[in-house]
Amino acid sequence: MLKFLYTTFFCITYVFPSIKYAGTKEVTEEEMAKYRERIKAMFYHAYNSYLDNAYPYDELRPLTCDGQDTWGSFSLTLIDALDTLLILGNHTEFQRVTVLLQDTVDFDIDVNASVFETNIRVVGGLLSAHLLSKQGGVDVEEGWPCSGPLLRMAEDAARKLLPAFQTPTGMPYGTVNLLRGVNPTETPVTCTAGVGTFILEFSTLSRLTGDPVFEEVAWKALKALWGTRSDIGLVGNHIDIVTSKWVAQDAGIGAGIDSYFEYLVKGAIMLQDEEMLSMFHEYHTAVKNYTKFDDWYLWVQMHKGTVSMPVFQSLEAFWPGLQSLLGDLDSAVRTFHNYYTVWRQFGGLPEFYSIPQGYTVDKREGYPLRPELIESAMYLYKATGDPTFLQLGRDAVESIEKISRVKCGFASVKDVRDHKLDNRMESFFLAETIKYLYLLFDPENFLHNNGSTFELGGPDGDCVLGAGGYIFNTEAHPLDPAALHCCSRAQEERYELQDILLSLSEVPDTPSQPVDGEGPEEDEYEDDEGAATRDMDDRDLRVSESIVLKPGSMRKARVLSCPMQPFSSRLALMGQVFTGDST
Repeated sequence: MLKFLYTTFFCITYVFPSIKYAGTKEVTEEEMAKYRERIKAMFYHAYNSYLDNAYPYDELRPLTCDGQDTWGSFSLTLIDALDTLLILGNHTEFQRVTVLLQDTVDFDIDVNASVFETNIRVVGGLLSAHLLSKQGGVDVEEGWPCSGPLLRMAEDAARKLLPAFQTPTGMPYGTVNLLRGVNPTETPVTCTAGVGTFILEFSTLSRLTGDPVFEEVAWKALKALWGTRSDIGLVGNHIDIVTSKWVAQDAGIGAGIDSYFEYLVKGAIMLQDEEMLSMFHEYHTAVKNYTKFDDWYLWVQMHKGTVSMPVFQSLEAFWPGLQSLLGDLDSAVRTFHNYYTVWRQFGGLPEFYSIPQGYTVDKREGYPLRPELIESAMYLYKATGDPTFLQLGRDAVESIEKISRVKCGFASVKDVRDHKLDNRMESFFLAETIKYLYLLFDPENFLHNNGSTFELGGPDGDCVLGAGGYIFNTEAHPLDPAALHCCSRAQEERYELQDILLSLSEVPDTPSQPVDGEGPEEDEYEDDEGAATRDMDDRDLRVSESIVLKPGSMRKARVLSCPMQPFSSRLALMGQVFTGDST
């Protein structure tokens, strides 16, 4: 199996990108550089408009040149755009905003916030900026990336979300008050993605800080959701998180479900977790069997598999990129081209598109400058070298500039049929759309690193970091898996030293093991609520609730003590990951 995987990786890395595709025009480096500069100009027009007219509000209202709070009053656009500044090469502004956020953002506020959006935009954005701090020229503190001010901010924000997970099922409420917790009248109904889109950010927090609670609650939510799938292997759109009963039973890959599937794949890669990958493969089989028709994906009834909505949703456009991570290139390319035809029809993707009618759906005609099709183009271009995907990037630049650019930034498209505009510029325009566009035209960007460059960090300064294999969360915030392994190793070594010191301090006549009937049983160390749904030893995170172990009690040594990327993450360097049984 390993031989097959290495052979496949070699072909995709060195052979496929060199293939010339008929009917497509090669793009010169001069043209690539021209588009990079245009994309930079788009970013700064939007970013400066936000700073001049909307900061410290969450988002810019580009038609009235003012701002509004949308997801919680955190200066959201500034957090979401922070790592994009670095990717575009602006170290000075990255450093300035890093300090500004530390001085101005406070999560101890009486605000009702979306648990899902706060996680992917705020926690994800702060974690990414923290992990990229050294790359951005920030004078990082000793022990980075296992410590740092942005990491502490991310942890603070995530702790505000934890009360939402205190439910009978472990699946979180959709909204939490950052000061008071969950409102007693809060609805128990939330979308599937709102339950299953935490494992990347929360596992990163646990691995970096040593506190297992984040990873535990994320895993418990994932497992609870997994247990609600139908007899034909599908999940619905909205669920009651108290009773585990499905409220909306439409199954598909789009809005309300999308990032749940995304996080099973990316979580499996980042954490090297076979169980998550197996869960996705089971879902993928059901999705292909019941929702896929002629390389489109429809919405079906989750129990019967009968078509309920023959529509394409713009949020589904992430799917070809996800397929490319698993090596399913043929299907990914065919589906991408279906979606691209819709873009070319309107100059953007309407939120809903009727496949039988070949036109927009009433009251779903808008395009809020979403990134998903551009995201898939970036992954597929990296995997294939086909310039068709660059053509989508060029079309996107031309369309957005022509249709959405206004005096104060870029406005969402209210209706793709007549290109009327809406008075909103979502923070994801700077976090995702611009970022993926720029990375599409910048194959030499440090995020595309093939392992040829790296930096050292960690408590002992010996961890290899920034060598590639970045995992993007669903808000396009890149996370470095090597940092997780680095800090997990540091935690393990600290506990091993503690064990040695404790053993040296033992009274000679004291038995090293408790006699029968004495001492706590192993299960007594687990969370009383059963939140630890997996043995944390199996998750490479050895963290006890107590710093002190009983004399003679030893933790198992890590199987892999090297902080380099694990096997599958190294295969992700060229935009492609192959996992499987390596025995």
